[in-house]
Amino acid sequence: MLLIGGPKQFGRKEPSMIVIGCDYHPSWQQVCWMETTTGETGEQKLEHASGEAERFYRRLPTPALIGMESTGNCQWFVDLVGALDHQLWIGDAAKIRATDVRQQKHDRRDAALILKLLLEGRFPRIWVPSGEEKDLRQLLIHRYKLVRIRAQVKNELQHLAMNQGGDPEAEVVEQSGRKGAPRATAAGVGEPAARRPVQVKRDVGRADCPTRSSRGGVC
Repeated sequence: MLLIGGPKQFGRKEPSMIVIGCDYHPSWQQVCWMETTTGETGEQKLEHASGEAERFYRRLPTPALIGMESTGNCQWFVDLVGALDHQLWIGDAAKIRATDVRQQKHDRRDAALILKLLLEGRFPRIWVPSGEEKDLRQLLIHRYKLVRIRAQVKNELQHLAMNQGGDPEAEVVEQSGRKGAPRATAAGVGEPAARRPVQVKRDVGRADCPTRSSRGGVC
């Protein structure tokens, strides 16, 4: 195990805190920890599917500071740590790796390295958006895609109107006396051609509805 500095090197902290270096993998994690008051240390491999990792963090007597490299497929772990009022710091993986002179990955040593950086105040922490910010970003991406679809469908509708000699800004299809029965605006247009503008208009409506909903409207 790497040589770990004493708790005084960590800087300002609670009177008693458990600091944990976590080498996270999708199905398990290797942890290395120190209790800052007593200097007691330990390490353990925790499986995820069996619930071993969750039980470990729930048993911690005081709120812990946990450090781990930036990685994917860990949202459940982020939520768990937050629900238990522990602090989770995400670090720049490349910068963490650069501090290891041996440059060879080893799960136990990687967890100890993260702990060492936390205790020495050298952990390269990066900003991570909150759950609400992530949801908002996904909503904006979804709305952007809907707006693009809406624009493409409307362009096709205008093209159909121009192809039939009509006004691209006007309605391409009018409704006849029978509800839902379309008729073409140009003479000689067959039934399939008459149905196509109607389908395009329906596509526009489908794109309009979620777009309005994403702005807080009611579809």
